[in-house]
Amino acid sequence: MSATTAEPTARLRDVLRHVLLHLVTPLLMCLGMGLAYMGAFVTPEPNDMPIAVVGSGPQTQAFARSVEDKAGDALDVRTLGSRDQAVDALKSQDIAGAYVPDTKAPELIVATAGSDMSATAAQKIFTPVAAAQGMPLKVTDVAAPVDDDPTGQGLFFLLVAVSIGSYASVAVLGAAGAGLRMRARAGLVVGVSFAVSLIGAALAGPIFHLVHQGLWGVWAMCWLYAAGILFIGVGLHTFLKRWTTLAMMVLFVMLNFTTSGGLFRPELQNGFFGSLHAFWNGAGFVEGVRSHLYFGGHGLGGHIWTLVGWLVLGLVAVGVAGLWERRGRTAVAPAAAQEEEMEESVAV
Repeated sequence: MSATTAEPTARLRDVLRHVLLHLVTPLLMCLGMGLAYMGAFVTPEPNDMPIAVVGSGPQTQAFARSVEDKAGDALDVRTLGSRDQAVDALKSQDIAGAYVPDTKAPELIVATAGSDMSATAAQKIFTPVAAAQGMPLKVTDVAAPVDDDPTGQGLFFLLVAVSIGSYASVAVLGAAGAGLRMRARAGLVVGVSFAVSLIGAALAGPIFHLVHQGLWGVWAMCWLYAAGILFIGVGLHTFLKRWTTLAMMVLFVMLNFTTSGGLFRPELQNGFFGSLHAFWNGAGFVEGVRSHLYFGGHGLGGHIWTLVGWLVLGLVAVGVAGLWERRGRTAVAPAAAQEEEMEESVAV
């Protein structure tokens, strides 16, 4: 093979290698999205789902035990002494449903604003129980979402919108803003997160009317959530470079959307996704907004601290990245100065 033929062949081989290397990222995204979404959403089933039976006495205790024995690990059945206690437990999101036995009018109490899917699962469990007594099951919803969001899943799609605006901006700040000092990029993060949160608040409020009251609180949680993602992403970009997009997809899509509780709460998921729900930022956002809008702020402080924790993690990432970049510039400066001195001596 002549030299003139070998050169184009080598160039083509280099181009193909470059393209194939860059295709690794979308292929890993495809695999990761499939594993995460199918693993979390395809076969939802109760997993220690907390359910209450209302009543007292040996008969109620025996009935509760029989329900739990029949369900196995699917249900965590407890007894509550009164209907009022059951309503309080539902509004505190301690249980997914409460069954009130009655020979004439059995009742299931749910709170669909907490999870429409969990309420549906509870109804599927107790409808046959009432039918066995020859009575229809009365379902009472003590915390229903607004009419503009009948399933309560609008908050999940708000999470998706704010997440995409945040992690997509990381790619821009990391690439187009690579020539800026970390302090300048951090300032841009504050501005971008503010813009993303305003868009999220507009979508939740005046555009789709998911929020009928407390919009400023929703905006604040949007900002905390977006700022945490942006700071983490900008900090990671210093070390991961072109792999940052894949890392952000894993953290804030694959593991985040699936564990947020926006579609299925942890009691309808396996142990892996259910455990992440306890501290992941998407869960902090969705549960925080739910608590703020529908459950009188119960547990809101814990969800806010989850979002603050992720924001602090992002600030630490940016701080470490800034120190790393500064050390790199300090190491490069003497080398450049030495090279310039050598060039001057040669010129002399």
